[in-house]
Amino acid sequence: MRKKTFAAAALLAAATLTLSACGSGDNDAKSPVTVVSGDTSNKAATILDTPFEKPDLVLTDTQGKKYDLRAETKGRPTLIYFGYTHCPDVCPLTMNNLAVAKKALSKADQAKLRVVFVTTDPARDTPSELGKWLKGIDPSFVGLTGDFATIQAGARTLGISIEPTHKDKKTGKVVSVHGTQVIAFSPKTDGGYVLYGEEATVDDYTKDLPKLIKGENP
Repeated sequence: MRKKTFAAAALLAAATLTLSACGSGDNDAKSPVTVVSGDTSNKAATILDTPFEKPDLVLTDTQGKKYDLRAETKGRPTLIYFGYTHCPDVCPLTMNNLAVAKKALSKADQAKLRVVFVTTDPARDTPSELGKWLKGIDPSFVGLTGDFATIQAGARTLGISIEPTHKDKKTGKVVSVHGTQVIAFSPKTDGGYVLYGEEATVDDYTKDLPKLIKGENP
């Protein structure tokens, strides 16, 4: 697997351009996701020379309880992804890829890993809906919802852009436009030091997770 190291400022400029218009396609489930990206390379892992600080987010989990992201994931290898449950393509694919890769880990490493899914569509993604959706993927994954402005601000600190859910004027379908990056946070520093785009595969994650668990470069 090839890797690429970016300066944080350059990465931020590229990451904020990467958006996926989930739900904006036609009825063909195989239609491509609309993506605009500042980095069109097919490299799975981007290693950051200046890691992102973990977002200071206090949201609501699938049990309806307060979840302090920094406190709950402190010292644990953590993967964070922003998406929504009604997404027809990239969101379920990304989460299923992570779920499959996680199963290849030892039981001990599986227990250490935290995968956090933060909704970009909190109006529809209630704690209950998030719980049902994630149960079909991996019940151990953390689902978070809350105030949209708070979620949007948290995503922005990672260079991830999300927009309010809206109805497409042409198709009448509800669309959520959001960045599709997965950010890996080190258990050693709690810094977000590796970024994955939507092109990352199960094999990429399967190869990298054992090292990410230890806070090493993939």
